[in-house]
Amino acid sequence: MKLVMLGTSGYYPNERRHTACFTIPEFGIILDAGTGMFRLTDYLASNELDIFLSHAHLDHIVGLTYLLGLLHGSDVEKVVLHGEPAKLEAVDKHLYAELIFGIKPDMEFRPLADEVAVRGDGRVTHFPLEHPGGSVGYRLDWPDHSLAYVTDTTAAPGVDYIDKIRGVDLLIHECYFPDELADLAKLRFHSSTSAVAQVAKDAEVDRLVLVHMNPADSRADPIDVAKARAIFPETEVGDDRMEVEF
Repeated sequence: MKLVMLGTSGYYPNERRHTACFTIPEFGIILDAGTGMFRLTDYLASNELDIFLSHAHLDHIVGLTYLLGLLHGSDVEKVVLHGEPAKLEAVDKHLYAELIFGIKPDMEFRPLADEVAVRGDGRVTHFPLEHPGGSVGYRLDWPDHSLAYVTDTTAAPGVDYIDKIRGVDLLIHECYFPDELADLAKLRFHSSTSAVAQVAKDAEVDRLVLVHMNPADSRADPIDVAKARAIFPETEVGDDRMEVEF
């Protein structure tokens, strides 16, 4: 099974990375809809799309406005947007307001259920994260594959969501700042390198890919991955168009 990283930056795009968007093309699953969404047409492999929002901050939803053009002339017959009710209302009322965008792509807005069935005999569950306005993380399970997606929160030893992600094959976790800026990460409700690696170790996941990094630093490794690997060796830095088998 393959996950494609369409956007791995936080807050705003830079010359190297676009903002958060990830897809499992085989099953038409999309996690968040940041500016990386513009690459979606290169990976369409399903006639139905399920988009799961972690929250409604602009860097995670702006790509929803791209769907009007991206899906024109495609074989996609159905798009479902999953999210917490308040987040869906914000998208509907504000992002698609007449004076902001004005034309809503044809999609179903569906409040998050405790468990969502997805193609391939899979299921998606979610759990709360601490972030201004509220955010959720996701766990996706199939009979032989699993992954968790955690963004816009502060990683720390003993955080509540460790048990929710325990044992997954692949953990995609935000890492906005390096350890030198750990205090700033906490202040802004984001995560830093060693804390994320410790979460991955404590949760006994197989593999960790770090995403949602500070766009002010466009280096290939803005978070000092060596420090993460000292705690959890199976750590990589995510990059746009990176394909991850799990």
